[in-house]
Amino acid sequence: MVGEKSTILLIADPGAPEVIAGHLSDSLSDTPTDGPASDSWDVSVRCRAYPIDERTEFSEVVDTIDPGGETEDVVIYLTDLPRRQGTTPVLADVSVPERFAVISIPGMGGAFIQRRVRDVARTVLAEVARRPGTPAERLRRVQDDDVVHYLAPSALSRLRLLAGMVYANRPWRLVTGMSKVMMAAFATGVVSLAYPTMWQLSATMGPWRLSAVTVLATAAMIAWLIVEHRLWERPRPGSERERAVLYNASTVITLTIGVVVFHAALFVLLLLTAWWTIPPQLVTENTGRPMGPVTLVLMAWLVAAVATLGGALGSGMEDDEAVKAATYGARQRQRFDRTD
Repeated sequence: MVGEKSTILLIADPGAPEVIAGHLSDSLSDTPTDGPASDSWDVSVRCRAYPIDERTEFSEVVDTIDPGGETEDVVIYLTDLPRRQGTTPVLADVSVPERFAVISIPGMGGAFIQRRVRDVARTVLAEVARRPGTPAERLRRVQDDDVVHYLAPSALSRLRLLAGMVYANRPWRLVTGMSKVMMAAFATGVVSLAYPTMWQLSATMGPWRLSAVTVLATAAMIAWLIVEHRLWERPRPGSERERAVLYNASTVITLTIGVVVFHAALFVLLLLTAWWTIPPQLVTENTGRPMGPVTLVLMAWLVAAVATLGGALGSGMEDDEAVKAATYGARQRQRFDRTD
């Protein structure tokens, strides 16, 4: 009957997939279908992580989720597990008879994620309705009996997968997820601001030396987090080695972005603290220069680098689970639990 709605169940892993599923639900609800019996989708969302990993075969995923037991017409599972066929990222696996699909978020890359997931989801819906058209973003369509695989474009596919894994980790959450580290770093910075020696150093070091100190402090914090909280996976022979290299690269990039955001937030806080608390006359007496905006910026720049080192030491106050929760998505944390 005209006006009847078809139903979709979006099942999402906790974290980034859950957020994306919420946006996808809104966009699919506004997408009309081409069939004569319906003109729109009725979309519901469920958050749940199933006991599967990146090596789980698609048939096992179908058995685990059991889409046939759901009342909705179509079931789509959004996961932050990277899925690959050989070395090529798989964006979607579709079982037409089961009217079920798995969409792998990391395969989408690190930019325009919501739009790409929406386009792939519409391609999946067309496939399930047996109306396959041109795949989204020129994806490669591979038919395997009743299962259809949509593979990422071959150009820069590994780099795209790595960017997607970093996105799934949501590195910008590092600041809010490691409150003890931020407090330790900020306390170190505030104490450093009280020393005239820091004022004098910041006035004489120059931008190049300050940049070098900042890079060294950032690298030290990244290295300390990896070593202290055992975030490095030891490569093993064969395919496991390649997988470990991929995850280690994701860890380093995730921490780099997170620590840069951490450092920037710390710099802003210390800049405001210096402007509010330090008497300009004392700075002038100790540096021989009038205190102005440039003086404050250089001072906060140096002290933020010193405070970042303090934050690295303070990261030992956070337990491993807190650091992993701040750094990784749910699936990557599960991977570490299995490794441990």
